[in-house]
Amino acid sequence: MRGTRWLLLVAIFAILGGVGATYRAQKTLVKKLAVAKPRDLPEDVGAQAQQWQYVDTDGKTNRIKARITARDMAEVKDSSRVDLKGVTLELPSRKGDNYNLIKSAAAEFYRSEHRLYSDGDVEITLGIPFQGQPRHQLVTIHSSGVGFNSDTGHAQTDRPSTFTFENGSGKATGADYDPESHELRMNQDVEINYKPATPNGKAMVIEAGSLVYHEAGATIDLSPWGRLTRDTLVVEGENPQIQLQNHEIHRVHAIHARGVNDDPGRKLQYAADELWMEFNEHGEIEKIVGQNNARLVSYAATSETTVTADHVELAFDVQNHESLLTQVAATGHGVVRSKPLAAPGREMGETHVLSSDNLQMKMRPGGKDIESVATLATGTLEFLPNVPAQHHRILTGNNMRIVYGAENRIDTFRATDVGTLTDPNAEERKHNRQQSKTSSHEILARFKPGSSQMATMEQTGNVQYAEGDRQAVAAHASLDNDKNVIVLEHGARMWDAAGSTSADLIRMDQRTGDYMAEGNVNSSRMPEKDPKKNSQMLSSDQPFQAQARRMVSADKNKVIHYEGNVAMWQGASRIQADTVDLNREKRQLVADGNVVSNLWEEHKDDPTKSADPKKKAALPVLTVVRAPHMAYTDDNRLAVYSGGVDLKRSGMEVKCNQLRAYLAEQGADSRLEKAFADGAVEIRQTASGRVRTGTADHSEYYTADQKVILRGGSPKLVDSVKGSMIQAPQQLTYYANDDRLLGEGAAGQPVESRLNRSRK
Repeated sequence: MRGTRWLLLVAIFAILGGVGATYRAQKTLVKKLAVAKPRDLPEDVGAQAQQWQYVDTDGKTNRIKARITARDMAEVKDSSRVDLKGVTLELPSRKGDNYNLIKSAAAEFYRSEHRLYSDGDVEITLGIPFQGQPRHQLVTIHSSGVGFNSDTGHAQTDRPSTFTFENGSGKATGADYDPESHELRMNQDVEINYKPATPNGKAMVIEAGSLVYHEAGATIDLSPWGRLTRDTLVVEGENPQIQLQNHEIHRVHAIHARGVNDDPGRKLQYAADELWMEFNEHGEIEKIVGQNNARLVSYAATSETTVTADHVELAFDVQNHESLLTQVAATGHGVVRSKPLAAPGREMGETHVLSSDNLQMKMRPGGKDIESVATLATGTLEFLPNVPAQHHRILTGNNMRIVYGAENRIDTFRATDVGTLTDPNAEERKHNRQQSKTSSHEILARFKPGSSQMATMEQTGNVQYAEGDRQAVAAHASLDNDKNVIVLEHGARMWDAAGSTSADLIRMDQRTGDYMAEGNVNSSRMPEKDPKKNSQMLSSDQPFQAQARRMVSADKNKVIHYEGNVAMWQGASRIQADTVDLNREKRQLVADGNVVSNLWEEHKDDPTKSADPKKKAALPVLTVVRAPHMAYTDDNRLAVYSGGVDLKRSGMEVKCNQLRAYLAEQGADSRLEKAFADGAVEIRQTASGRVRTGTADHSEYYTADQKVILRGGSPKLVDSVKGSMIQAPQQLTYYANDDRLLGEGAAGQPVESRLNRSRK
């Protein structure tokens, strides 16, 4: 028992010894394998960590709003601030298809405020897809001093920032991005270098005081000013807005905008209270629209053209990556002003100003020169002289169309329902020329090639002309501007206070006032206010009338020539001839070829004009004179007929080689006072069935006492009833009213004889 008990004790000791050894061994092993005791935290740090991560989740939808990871994290003691190093911030979109990524070497995170701030460099990448590769180059922003809200994803900085995107790069001072509204703001000193995606597209520089990019609406707002520069194009204005389409600039809108496109040989300037520009996918201009106070100025080598209107649209055609102006449309108070530019050896033309509420201008291929300008409403074309010889002229009408030739010079002008006003030039005003007016249904003006000066103007359809008291009408009229001559055709008629002329054609010289009429000429002229200036040949107190095939008036209507079946009359008196020349200044009338003059006269004792109604009326007396030639002078009231004359007057006929007829003073009993006939004179009197014929070399007839004198060539008188013949060596005097006959013989003693009327 005692041995067993000892063995038991030995076993117990052995076990205890093994346990102890094991314990010591385990203790040594545990000590060896134990983790080292961490160092003590700084006093201002509440916690530290590595490979730290923070996730901000929407409590309602469980959507991750922000994920922050950092290589090192240190939480400030007694504060919500967490200092991070090697920071990455992911801001998923609401749709969950992409996220914005922010990277920074160091940042401060304020957990309670959901705010992350990095004072150092920050890189921001927008719109990274969770799956697959981006469809285009992502927007990347580099800045510093950036603050983020992990709850909303809002980021901002007031320091300089640079950014890159698919079509360029840019810079600004101060930026603000809101992922909720998808708006990126650049606060000041904005500059964007935009490059179209196409290889041949030209770069554009966008500058602004500030910028807001609306990602959802694909628009960029610039304020308070903005400027776009593309090659030779510069556009600037207030608060421009850029509309993007497929990440390309599609449209630009600006307030109080102005632009310039300065290409070799062509310069365009434009401005408006509101301006829109449209671009194609290559960044090339296709259209420009200006609204309110719109203005376009086109400069060429020889002219300057300005277009102003309430609304202007410029259309461009893109060729070889160049935007070429093709058409300009102006509405509302539209004005096109084309001013020639002075150049050595080139004639200076007029300045042309076209006004209308609806204007369309078409450019020639290449966009440098004007092809045509048309109005779609009533318009006015004004010619402003640039040299003294030119005229100030205004044309108004409908459907105006100006066609231009080389060097932007007008070639032709057309219009309907047109009226014109032409002012005399400086030289013409010295000669008392007045403003002239015309109107017609249609007008066509042609201009001298290479001069912009009007050469001719044609008007058709109810043409009317007026200058001072001179007026004219016709179916067709034409103006030769160099000669300053107007031609009226087809139903032409012109008149003034003194008279009128109508003909198939009238040609007027506006410089001198002379005119020519041809074809069925009819003219009339009122008696002169001064009776002394009236011709006594016909009847000075009656309107003067004339007909002819042709008429020429010169020296302000003082000298008039008629030809071709001429007929002239005043009252009942009349002259006919092949040609008639009338000189009002010299008061002369000359007629040639088949001259016939009819002189009607009424005696002063006409009872219709007398207080005694019982007194019988004396019949009017007609004197008809025929001759190849007649010349009348009003100073002595003498009409000389020559070339074989035949005078007939109330039972009397006189034939001779030459006849001098003296007209009585106005108001006398007879228009013919006396008549002297010379050369083969034959006087034939018919009365009461008898004929008396007298012959001589010279004869005189006095109407007052019906006295006839025959002289020279052995004057002879033959009475058909008595069958007697009386001949005197020197002179026979015969009184037709009482049948007295006086004869003078060789000795000079008169012989008196009385004829017996009762004898047959």
